[in-house]
Amino acid sequence: MASLTPISQTHSLFKKPIVAATPPPSNFTSNFIPKDFPFSGYQSFKPPRTRMATRSRVVSATTAEKPKKRYPGEAKGFVEEMRFVAMKLHTRDQAKEGEKEVKEPEEQSVRKWEPSVDGYLKFLVDSKLVYDTLEGIIDKAAFPSYAEFKSTGLERSASLAKDLQWFKEQGYAIPEPSSPGVTYSEYLKELSEKDPQAFICHFYNIYFAHSAGGRMIGKKVAEQILNSKELEFYKWDGDLSQLLQNVRDKLNKVAESWSREEKDHCLEETEKSFKHSGEILRLILS
Repeated sequence: MASLTPISQTHSLFKKPIVAATPPPSNFTSNFIPKDFPFSGYQSFKPPRTRMATRSRVVSATTAEKPKKRYPGEAKGFVEEMRFVAMKLHTRDQAKEGEKEVKEPEEQSVRKWEPSVDGYLKFLVDSKLVYDTLEGIIDKAAFPSYAEFKSTGLERSASLAKDLQWFKEQGYAIPEPSSPGVTYSEYLKELSEKDPQAFICHFYNIYFAHSAGGRMIGKKVAEQILNSKELEFYKWDGDLSQLLQNVRDKLNKVAESWSREEKDHCLEETEKSFKHSGEILRLILS
């Protein structure tokens, strides 16, 4: 297409002397020209090396990888991540961090419970089956990491055996394990053989839940139906806080070798752990 500029104007352009360009006003800004860059007509565009180095650092910063996402509790170790997820699955009556709505009888405040001795015996029998299963899995150690949790001092099977013997001496008939305990026991065995991350999730939640909320439940139930007798199930040899810390350290150590995907898989199993434990706890009210 022909130029729209008149020939006379084009011709005069070559006749005019070259004049130095006028510097821009002081308030002039541009995304393409640094604000403090010296402007002087047709001076060669060669910024000082310090300026170029600065621009290079800016480019490097913008192209660098974004900061790694941090998971709640991750800075304190993987056990804190598990604790954070578990707390969210409590009700507000059970924990100040709880978010779950009360839907099941056992999720109500213990003050509202109406336990029975027969129901409590069912709970203790099924609990013993679960602890028998856990301790047997740890002793067998299908995965080397399980051996880290032998003889932690948190074991409950022997204590429960003493309690059931006491009930028998009081004239109570000891029932056979019921469906909730049998189902959970079989599920733990299955997980332990093929899914160590999921199994560790259950191991953590069972032992740590019993040492916290479980103790409180045991005390309240004993006040209502056992004349406040303290069962062996709620006693530990040694300082419980130190026993728990030792196991926290071992769990964090084991999880150090896991990928982020394996850790997430472990955390996702928390809800199933609560489901199975809740069904056994509900036996107290049966």
